[in-house]
Amino acid sequence: MIILERILVESWNVLCLSAPYMLLGFFIAGLLKAFVPDNFVARHLGGENKASLFKAAAFGVPIPLCSCGVLPAAAGLRRQGASKGATTSFLISTPETGVDSMAITWALLDPLMTVFRPLSAFFTAMVTGQMVRFFDAKALEKKRCEAPMAMFAMASESSCECLDSSPRASVVQRLKKGMQFSFGDLFRDISGWFFVGVGIAGMITVFISPEMVEAYLGNPIIAMLAMLMIGTPLYVCATASTPIAAALVLKGLNPGAALVFLLAGPATNAAALSVITGILGKRATVIYVVGIMLSSILLGFAVDGVYSVTGLAAGWQAGAEHAGRTLVGMLSAMVLFGLVLFGRSGESGCSDPACHCG
Repeated sequence: MIILERILVESWNVLCLSAPYMLLGFFIAGLLKAFVPDNFVARHLGGENKASLFKAAAFGVPIPLCSCGVLPAAAGLRRQGASKGATTSFLISTPETGVDSMAITWALLDPLMTVFRPLSAFFTAMVTGQMVRFFDAKALEKKRCEAPMAMFAMASESSCECLDSSPRASVVQRLKKGMQFSFGDLFRDISGWFFVGVGIAGMITVFISPEMVEAYLGNPIIAMLAMLMIGTPLYVCATASTPIAAALVLKGLNPGAALVFLLAGPATNAAALSVITGILGKRATVIYVVGIMLSSILLGFAVDGVYSVTGLAAGWQAGAEHAGRTLVGMLSAMVLFGLVLFGRSGESGCSDPACHCG
């Protein structure tokens, strides 16, 4: 019972620290949903050139979709004529980061990692998208992907987005719809995995000592490869991966290895790769995985170098604040629990008959 109590206390500490930033992230996500047209991205990704890759990577960075929720969106873009390279960039940058995960990165790690994370996601998306353009000859064909409709079943119904939002809606109506999506559909997609991540962070804090991390993951290269092997097949969204990475960093894991986990974990998982194969094809999917792995390792070394040169300690923000629970943090945590307990789980934000999944 004492061990269980310690795990619950440490998990509660992590939750109180991150909850205010989670709520802020969901609020910003609601603003994006309210005021950015659903077809805005699709209109800019049709060209087979570097500009389309840049736009796809840039548009994907702030959008808060997990590695499963992004699949119908990417498949829809592909069917509307987006190139393979652009679709690849969107598939990578979108789940690797988002406004919600950036907010929680600020809370649990530090400002430097908060900046590096979206930049790394953008770099990985650009590099891998370019690799698909260069190495996959079929990517040069101006041909729409005839992906089987079965692939959409892998994303939850709550990932359904209205593709035809009325431009005549008032600001208040758009804001209300955006918040319903963010604190309804999006919250249901992410919250379960987030609480799992918080629980794992609590267990890491209790059971893993700095000496264990030093003994088994003290070598930065070995640590990066280990995080890559763990993160690649694992299903973990960008938000849920953050408390896990933060807990390991506080135990002594090098920041480069933490970044590898934050990049590889959300962008790849065993279930999603089968669907990505249907969207991009087998050859492009292999390039997709290889590109993420190589970029993650390269960026891991770069991040370690920056922390070494600047003399900053990764996770200093969480380390400084972890011991204390603020009133705002506890109230925000209770709000999150309230959304779980009293949220209308049976209701989807896509009540409009014009809504379509993917």
